[in-house]
This record gives sequence, C-alpha cells and structure tokens, in this order.
Amino acid sequence: MATHKRTSDNGPQLAHRREGDARGPAHMIEERHAPAGEVRTAQINILSRFTLYSGATQSICAVVFVILERQSLPLLLLLGWLALIIAATYLSARWLNRSSMIRRSDQLPVSKIRIAALDSAIRAALWISLPVYAAVTGAPINYTFTGGLVAMMIVSGISVAVIPSAVAVWVSTLAIGLAFAGLYGVGADALPGIAILAAFAAAAMVGFLLLARSWQGQIDRAGVLAAKRADIRYLLKEYEDRGAGWLWQVDSQYCLTYVSPRMGELLGTATYQLLGKSLSSALGEGSGVGKLLAKRERFEKFELELKSGKDPRWITLSGSPVVSDDGEFQGYRGVGLDITDSKSSHAKLQHLANLDVLTGLPNRSRVRTLLDTALGDAKEKGVPCAIMFLDLDGFKPVNDTFGHPKGDAVLKTVARRLKDVVGSRGAVGRIGGDEFAVVVDDAQSRVGVEALAEKLIAAVSEPYMIDNVQIRIGLSIGCAYGPIDGDTVDDLVRKADLALYHAKSLGRATFCNFDPQMQVAAEERVRLEHDMRQAIGTEQFHLLYQPLVSADTQRVTGFEALLRWNHPTRGPISPAVFIPIAEESGLVDELGAWVMRQACMDAATWPEDITVAVNVSPSQLVVPALPNTVSDALRKSRLQANRLEIEVTESVFMSAAGNAVDVLKRLRGLGVGIALDDFGTGYSSLGYLNKAVFHKLKIDGSFVREAGTREETVSIIRAIVMLANSFRLTITAEGVETAEDFNRMRDLGCHQIQGYLFGRPMPIERTLEIVGSKWEHRLVG
Repeated sequence: MATHKRTSDNGPQLAHRREGDARGPAHMIEERHAPAGEVRTAQINILSRFTLYSGATQSICAVVFVILERQSLPLLLLLGWLALIIAATYLSARWLNRSSMIRRSDQLPVSKIRIAALDSAIRAALWISLPVYAAVTGAPINYTFTGGLVAMMIVSGISVAVIPSAVAVWVSTLAIGLAFAGLYGVGADALPGIAILAAFAAAAMVGFLLLARSWQGQIDRAGVLAAKRADIRYLLKEYEDRGAGWLWQVDSQYCLTYVSPRMGELLGTATYQLLGKSLSSALGEGSGVGKLLAKRERFEKFELELKSGKDPRWITLSGSPVVSDDGEFQGYRGVGLDITDSKSSHAKLQHLANLDVLTGLPNRSRVRTLLDTALGDAKEKGVPCAIMFLDLDGFKPVNDTFGHPKGDAVLKTVARRLKDVVGSRGAVGRIGGDEFAVVVDDAQSRVGVEALAEKLIAAVSEPYMIDNVQIRIGLSIGCAYGPIDGDTVDDLVRKADLALYHAKSLGRATFCNFDPQMQVAAEERVRLEHDMRQAIGTEQFHLLYQPLVSADTQRVTGFEALLRWNHPTRGPISPAVFIPIAEESGLVDELGAWVMRQACMDAATWPEDITVAVNVSPSQLVVPALPNTVSDALRKSRLQANRLEIEVTESVFMSAAGNAVDVLKRLRGLGVGIALDDFGTGYSSLGYLNKAVFHKLKIDGSFVREAGTREETVSIIRAIVMLANSFRLTITAEGVETAEDFNRMRDLGCHQIQGYLFGRPMPIERTLEIVGSKWEHRLVG
C-alpha cells in the first residue's frame, strides 16, 4: 500500500510525527495536525527568507552606532565589534540557507529550532554587548540614539518571530541589556526611558508571538492539506496501477486535459496524443459520449465498446460535471473501467442459462420460452402448435453398463439426429437427463405431427457406435396441442407429460397424443401416493449417504443424504418416480421433514467437522414453516447448524422465486449452509446469486464429463468458478468418476469433489467406518 511505502522511505524520521497524526484515520485528515518535523522545516524555511532583511538591519544599526560613538569609544574596539556582528550575521545566514535546502515534506529535528534560538540569543547579546561595555566603563555614549537603534533591532526581531523561543530571547536580551546599560550609566534619570523601552519591548513581544501563532496555524493547515493531497495522489495512483480502472478529465469544450496511461493502452495510442482531443472523438463518434457530456449531468457506468485495438474491448464511463464557485461549467471529471473480462464471463453464463452444455440444445427454461411464444402465435393466428416430450427408452442401462462418458456421447448423437429430423419445423431442446422436447410451430396437420414423431423414433432407434461399441436405445413421445389441449404453457407441459407417461407404459418406441382418458392412467399414481402416505415414517423409507471429499486433502468432509423407497410389493422405487408424486400431492413436506430429522440424527453420530447435505424440493421452499422444521430437527438432534447444508436446484426460480428466496434467507439466518445444486442444467438465474443466500455452488456432472473433450466446457467451468469465487462460494464438482476428472476439477479451482470415484451411496453404518479412524480416503493423481 502507498502508506506503507512512505513509512519505509522516511525511516526513523517518522518517529517525530505527532502521536495524534500517527493514530488519525485517513478519512479524518482534516482533524489531524501537520507532522511536527514538517512544521520545523517550514519554520527554518521562513527564517531563511528573512536573512537578507535581518542581516542588513543589524549591520546598518551597528554601523550607525559606530559612527555615532566614534568619539566616545576606541575606534579599534568599535571596528572589531562591527566585524563580529557582520561575521555572526553571515554565519547565521549561511547556516539557515543550508538548513533550508531540503524538500518541503522533509522533517527537521528539534535541535535545529534550538540552534536557531541560540543563534538569536548570541547575535542579540553580541549587539548589545558594546552599549553595556560603554556603560560599565563609564564611556559617554548617547543613550537616546542608542535606544532608538535598539528599538530598531527589536523591530527586526520579526525575522525570527516564526520561532517563539527565538524571538523571546532576541527581544529580552536587547531590552534587558539596554535597560542595564542605561540604569548603570545614567542612574535614576534613565528610569522613564527604561519604562518606555519595557513597554515597547512588551508590545513587540506580544505582537511577535501572535504573529508566530498565526504562522504556526498556516503552516499546520498547509501541512495537513499537503498530506491530504499526497494521500489522494497515492490512492489515485494505486487505483490506476493496480486495476483496470483509469481516470479522465475534460475541459468545458469536452477536450481531455488529463487521462491515465491505461486509456491510451486501450485505445492503442500514446497518452500525450490524447490530451487536447475531445473525449467523444477519442472513443469514437458513434459511442454516444458526446450527447452524454452535452447534458452536463452526472452519469454512472455508461457502457460502450472500443474497436480501435486488435480485439474489441468493453468499458464503462462514470463522470461528474465540474462547476466553479460562481456556477460556471468547467468540464467533467470521472473514471473508466475495463469490463471486457466480466462482460465475457457474464455473456457465457447468460448463454449457459439458455443452453444445455452437453448437447448444445436449448435447456428446459428455453424450451418453455419457445413454447410460450409458439402458443401466443397459435392463439393469434388460429394455427395450433404442439409440444412433444421425448424420453429415451433403455438409456439408464447404457449409463450403468458402459459408464457416463459413453452415455453422454449417446445423448449428443441423439441431439444431432433430432435436430436433423425436425429441421425448420420446430425447435429441439433437452429437458434434462435423457428427456428431450420438440416445439412444433405449425401443428395444424396431426398426421404431419405423427409422421414427424415416427421419423424421430426411427432416427433415435438406429444403432450408435461409440468407441467400437454398438448401443441401441429407443424413444417414446407424448404430444399435446395448444391451445386445444391447454391454453397455458404449464397446462400443455402437463398434458404432454401425461401423454409421454402413457406412451412409456405401452412399451418402447411409442408415440401418443394426449387423450382425456389418460386421466384414468393417473389413478395408478394416486395409488402410489396412497402407499407413500402409509410408508412415511416406516422402514420402507431409508437414507443413503454419498461422500463429499476435499479436493486438497482428499479427506471426507461430509455426506449428501439420498432418500430411497423400498416398496413392500413393488421393490425399490426410483426417487424420480415418487418425488414428483410427493410434490404434486403435497406429501413432500411431511416426507421432507422426516428426511431432515433422520439426516440430522445420523449426522450427530459423526465427528463434529463432518457435514450433512439434505436436498429440499422447490415446493418445500414456498412453505414459510420450513425454517421451523429445520430448527426443530437441529434442536432434537443437538446438531450444530453449521454442519447442515440445504441443497436446492435451479428450478426453485421457475415459480414463486421471491418467496423461495425469502425462505432461503431465513434458513441462512439459522446458520445452515445453502447450496445451489446441478448448476447450469436448468433455469440458471444469475440474479439470485447476488442475494447473499448461497454458500456453495455444485457444478453438474455433465460439465465434469464434458470437460475432458471440449475446451468450451472448460472455459464455461472457469467462468463458473470465477463467478463463484467473486461471491465467495464453495465450489463442488459432481459426477467425478475417474482420476482424470478429479485432477481436472481440482486444477480448475473446485474445492470439493463428489462422485463414484470416492464411493457410491452407502448406509449410515458404512459412513461410520469412513469418518471414524479411516480418515485417508482413496488417493488420486
């Protein structure tokens, strides 16, 4: 920092700073005093300016005294006395000139002031010594003329008035010396003159001391102002040298009078070439800066693009008009900031918000937007649109058998085939996992839509050759028409989902349009809902735990709780099946409360530095009582709040986002952590990252797998890491299955790792083995 640099440069001299100055904060500089050393420097400088006046006055008075008393005193004595006075005056002036040949900000020691006072005493004593000698020896001198000369000498004390001690000894020595000479030489007759002399000396002394006090105040204020300006200069230099920011100033004609070198670098020109040039022409006439300045109003973060360099750069300008005391406009003063990197990262993240990173297709949020647009056009033009939900048949065994890398390769190939078949008839998107969607703008011909569906099924059913391995999957499609089957996006999506559910129930490679009779099929889900109500709180539901591992130490730092349902007659039921039913039926609150209590009870058996993460459904977040449920679980389990993490997905922003954020803030207030799960696969609302709610960002596993083959994905991950670091978020990489994935995510800046590489979901008994004595987990890299 600039302050530290100044301290080290000045060294021991700063020991002379006043105690108040050392403690005073920078923003309270007006209330500080100038450093004492700098005050002494200013006093010596002022003394040096009076050397000619003081030397001439003293010498002239001495010459006049010699001339007046040449008949009364020996000439040799007078000439010797005059020579001593001239020599003392010369030596004093030479010493002062040398002492003042320093910088204004340097700090002289107190000994210099003492020498100056001693110098005044010696010269005054030397001058008055001859009149005193004459009085002692009885020489007949003219005391009236001598008193006038001494009065002139006293007045010349103004030359040392800046130092109170110096002027005090000067006036006192001269006045006391002459009073002694007069009383000794003349006797009682000199008393009136001595009284006048005393009054004159006292008046002069008071005046000189008042003048010294005034000078002292001016020196103090000048020192404080200089220190303030120096601090400002250091701060501005620090701002210019350490960041992308730069400073600029224009006159009343909007021509540059000052600009930082950083601006010259951005514009590819020397700084001196910019001075005198109008700001609008320097930045480009089409930038709009000229119109902005013409308003003569304060502006903030005006954004524009610079195209003068090799690569376009984005900057923001902020400025304030400069107005004189009489209200005259004198120009602008402001700052600029290079925002190219942040804008690029923001653009990538905004692109990510609408794009599925694995397939390059529109994601769920974008599909909804496209469907909303198509539905609006359908209502306006009277031409139906359609939404087709596509689900891959037999894809899960692909991941289980061949691993996620091959599964991802299949998904990318599926996406390409779907786009080729649909062409200009509509838009293809990825909803998530192995689910896709097609928005058909013109669905007036149902025969045409069915023919398109058959082509899609045929295209997806073609074999896939991935690393010399042949893979076969199928495709099921459900379709709903708008505004026939529904006049809102949510209604159409629900109807298409029912149609897809019905198509899946009929077997592989099936297409179904929505039919009201499909409501009958939903009864099965009702029965499943009933079974779920009976199962909550019983041994049918249980929790498994997947480890979270530190990227640095490879030690287990926590577990994510995963809910499982083992139905007595149907066997294991996937969370993907029963969680949506729980959300739709309202059972998710009761089920979630049980999960929260059980997870906290289990975590209480672990060491105190091991955390537990619990997934919370978006529908739970709209319930204001959720924080009470969490608080109750913590209290009953006696688990510290900072050991509990609440995981939410980006879908919380799809609806009731405001209420969800309020609930999250209340949860944060309890001391629990809030993690944003599966970042990048859903809504990706960047605005909510800036609400100080989340403490962790979990990068979706598809990013991790894709990073090994696509540099674009690595760039996006870097952007996510940079964004998370700017918000001081912990970053967790999900879906890590290989050592290469682990090393890559660790090098990219992820703090935690989660995936099958470090263990599959396990029962509570197995977690106790891991977090007990076996701290070291599997070594990687």
